Amino acid sequence: MLSADPQTWVGLSFSEVAERLRREGYNELPAADHRTFFTLVLEIGREPIFLLLVGCGAIYWVLGDAQEALILLGFVLFIVGINLYQEQKTEKSLEALRDLSSPRALVIRDGERQRIPGREVVRSDLLVLAEGDRIPADALLRWSTHLTVDESLLTGESVPVRKRESVSETRLTRPGGDDLPAVFSGTLVVQGQGIAEVVATGLLTEMGKIGKALQTVEPEDTRLQKETRHVVGQLTWIAIAICVAVVVIYGATRGDWLNGVLAGLALAMAILPNEIPVVLMIFLALGAWRFSQQRVLTRRVPVVETLGSTTVLCVDKTGTLTLNKMAVQQLFVDRDELGQPQPALYDVTLHAQEPLP
Repeated sequence: MLSADPQTWVGLSFSEVAERLRREGYNELPAADHRTFFTLVLEIGREPIFLLLVGCGAIYWVLGDAQEALILLGFVLFIVGINLYQEQKTEKSLEALRDLSSPRALVIRDGERQRIPGREVVRSDLLVLAEGDRIPADALLRWSTHLTVDESLLTGESVPVRKRESVSETRLTRPGGDDLPAVFSGTLVVQGQGIAEVVATGLLTEMGKIGKALQTVEPEDTRLQKETRHVVGQLTWIAIAICVAVVVIYGATRGDWLNGVLAGLALAMAILPNEIPVVLMIFLALGAWRFSQQRVLTRRVPVVETLGSTTVLCVDKTGTLTLNKMAVQQLFVDRDELGQPQPALYDVTLHAQEPLP
């Protein structure tokens, strides 16, 4: 139980912090599984278009046309290379953004205030909160002065929420609502100051629960992937049917079954679109590059087609793209009505950027 005077609070000892870090782990969300080179190759290998290239290359090799087989193999390596390059480039950019956005926390330990990485915050730590701080963990406010918090990250409401301390409260409430002692990980202090006792870190926070739920979402195939799978499947069955028909007709009429098989395979290879996979991948890679010029990162190259075909995008822009505030942008005045234009204009424009009440 904390005393009534915040100046006497000492917080956790270093030994207690070390023990809780060992037992409960760091205050961070588990990162998404990084796809290795072999994982990426397996993902590409399951694509019908990729299998089409490999199958055509194998047939050319069996037919003795090593040059065509090597060309198709080069296309395969080209596709793998583009996907691997895009994956690594995006992962590096996202990792850099995570490092920049990782909050730091001011805590009280052994009676001293220390600035530490947010991932090192543990349960029962005393967080010192001030205007502009990103709260690193779910906590209960034990002392505060006019503290308001922007919880739009969790609630979607951009209006700051007023907080009130409680020395006896032990349970977290839901985000949103005024005069409650709970503050949450990822939210932003917009006014005032306070000291809060951490009650949940990592996956146990409200943000962690959301992140855990999102990890169960499986990525779906894009419309382009579904269409290409359908087209490749149809062309493959058509090629097989024609190949079988040519073999049977050639063998039955001429009695030369070996040449009939070779003729059937050659005709099937002429039907299969060997260049389509390469053309599609080049255009998707160019699309990913053009998106990157607009500061949009794409982790999976096929997603470019989905982004490019989007016509209506529904987002909650308040608090992210917009500020939910009105400000004067232009001012039109009648010089005849203003006795002294310059002082009057100065008086108005001085407060132009202040939000309306």
